[in-house]
Amino acid sequence: MSWFKRKDTNIQTDKKKDMPEGVWIKVPETGDTIHRRELEENIWVDPISGYHFRIGSSEYFSFLFDDGKFEEIANDIMPVDPLEFVDRKKYSDRLKESQNKSGLSDAARVGVGKMGGHDVVIACMDFGFIGGSMGSVVGERLGVAIDHAREKKFPLIIISQSGGARMMESVLSLMQMAKTSAKLAQLDKAKVPYISVMTNPTTGGVTASYAMLGDFNIAEPGSLIGFAGPRVIRQTIGRDLPEGFQTAEYLVDHGFLDFIVPRTKMKIKLTRLLKILSSNGIGKK
Repeated sequence: MSWFKRKDTNIQTDKKKDMPEGVWIKVPETGDTIHRRELEENIWVDPISGYHFRIGSSEYFSFLFDDGKFEEIANDIMPVDPLEFVDRKKYSDRLKESQNKSGLSDAARVGVGKMGGHDVVIACMDFGFIGGSMGSVVGERLGVAIDHAREKKFPLIIISQSGGARMMESVLSLMQMAKTSAKLAQLDKAKVPYISVMTNPTTGGVTASYAMLGDFNIAEPGSLIGFAGPRVIRQTIGRDLPEGFQTAEYLVDHGFLDFIVPRTKMKIKLTRLLKILSSNGIGKK
């Protein structure tokens, strides 16, 4: 004999519960989903596949500088529109939109602080500002970073993340390649170490100048690094490219990079390099 009887075939709730937007993030490499909090706690690296999500200067500064403390310099250098450039919209309007959307004034920031107890200057690019493109302000801010490192004898770290030169500034953008390269030559002459960290993507004029001029050239796993993109190269030479072409792993195998370092171990690796350099008297006053 049955004492219980099901009245409805389905159990229904009075109110539908919506999933808050952005709580679960899809990993492009695997298609799996991961909770946003887990990603944030792992510096936006998928703990299973190792996929590195793109992050900006705020995140890099927060985990590289001791206790996330640093002094920002060169942030008073602001972009202008000297050529009064117009494509689909005015460059001046594009600058305002990017500043409002990203909360940044341009595509590079410079911080001075301590990392693992060592004084250091870190310049970091932001892809979220017009694709991390290298314009006059980026070149000038990096120039200030290089000069500050040279004068203070502090090691310099530049974290690159860029689609290349900023076309809206034409030749003024391309001039930044020569300027930053010349200043890095002065830094080298002063025997102050420079570590270049390349992230996804590092392309165009950035790769052709300061990104590849480090005493140590390091990259995050899976980063796209090159001058022209794979599609452009394929069309130019009329043949298929090797598997993994222009990835950090390919460049290490062919001698263009010294190390590939996961983001979760980046501070440990950089601190170790600075300790080795300082023990040999490099970068000391």
